[in-house]
Amino acid sequence: MSRLITLTLAAFLLVSSHQLLAAPERYTLDPTHTYLHFGISHLGFSTMHGRFDQSSGHFMIDNAAKTASVKVNIESASINTGLEKRDDHLRSPDFMNSVEFPVVTYQSTTVRFDGDKPYVIEGNLTLLGVTKPVTLTITGFKCGTNPMNNRAMCGMDAVGSMKRSDFGMTYALPGVGDELKLIIEAEGYKD
Repeated sequence: MSRLITLTLAAFLLVSSHQLLAAPERYTLDPTHTYLHFGISHLGFSTMHGRFDQSSGHFMIDNAAKTASVKVNIESASINTGLEKRDDHLRSPDFMNSVEFPVVTYQSTTVRFDGDKPYVIEGNLTLLGVTKPVTLTITGFKCGTNPMNNRAMCGMDAVGSMKRSDFGMTYALPGVGDELKLIIEAEGYKD
């Protein structure tokens, strides 16, 4: 009888632990370790780089089911290229129109996996009130325990590109390039 109870308890624990491992996990982006930046051609002579200093969001991942989702909100007025006069122009209606459109959003529609790791995020970017698909390729992904604070976290690096004219941002074309390269370095803590 005690052997039957032991086997039943072991089976229950095995099923319960599998269900816990299979549950989706939610991570909130850490703003101090999330870096959203871009590069764009300037008159064909060089690449101008900039970043967005304020963003928020979260992602969900279920390794057992091989599913994930991502949502990021970017404050358009937080654009920073290191030159205040240029940044003020980038916030104007010529570019980001930050007063009318204070938030840029990215929402995944599909995340594809290669084995246990996500490698492509397909999603929709909403900029200037226009929503278009943008695909990001994940170049690095890792989950584990942060050794500095013993908290569970995941981090990733991703790259993609978009045409700003697709969103109605046409000022200074073709002098200022149309294709914008996006680079995202993000870390999130498990909720």
